Amino acid sequence: MPPYKEQGIVLRSIKLGEADKIVTLMTQGTGKVRAVAKGIRKTTSRFGARLEPFTHVNLMLYRGRSNLDTITQAEIIAPHMAIKEDLGLFAAGETMLEAVDKVAEEHEKNLRVTLLLLAGCRALDARPVDPTAVAESFMLKLLSLSGFHPSLTACAVCGDADPQLFDAGMGGAVCARCAEPGAGPCSRAALEYLAALAFADLMDAGQLDTPVARVRTESRALLYGFAEYHLERRMKSVPMLVRTAP
Repeated sequence: MPPYKEQGIVLRSIKLGEADKIVTLMTQGTGKVRAVAKGIRKTTSRFGARLEPFTHVNLMLYRGRSNLDTITQAEIIAPHMAIKEDLGLFAAGETMLEAVDKVAEEHEKNLRVTLLLLAGCRALDARPVDPTAVAESFMLKLLSLSGFHPSLTACAVCGDADPQLFDAGMGGAVCARCAEPGAGPCSRAALEYLAALAFADLMDAGQLDTPVARVRTESRALLYGFAEYHLERRMKSVPMLVRTAP
């Protein structure tokens, strides 16, 4: 089959054989793509560091007969070096990459998710004051694009304006009348902070006023509990994100 051009962001890579790697990318036109970069681990490789996670690249690929394509050319559009050089930025970025990898389907175009990820990488590359807030704002936006936006300002069931409990299975914040036995308490301050993150531009999310530690911890627990429930997967990057959070 003829080669095709794509543009995307590298999500991850794993070793294949003695010199190759399987690279997973989120692309604008094809969605998530898994492709072989042959000889990339050799010192003489023409790819060099062009296919490292977070890198925004132009690609030339051949479509494979199996579920693996082959990368023949790669040119860097933006390396997003700041993310790779700072632990806090890296932890936030890893959470974003992992979430997209879990949400996206292979060879299923999802331009909005790709553009959201690109915006997230650019926001982190600008070295925000609070990278964790950028990752959490990103997660809320990604959940919304996936049809799982949590209710934060009213009861998810009846619309009551003063919900005091939270249940991921019921869609987020709920009032006492609508709550089921598994619902747990939540504070208005935590819900308000999550709502602010949800509506903030990614470039601004890292500059928001940080709530007290108790509220920050609570809001993070609500968000990632909700995300893992609806994604039906554990987020392996979250512990590192929590350790590097301000």
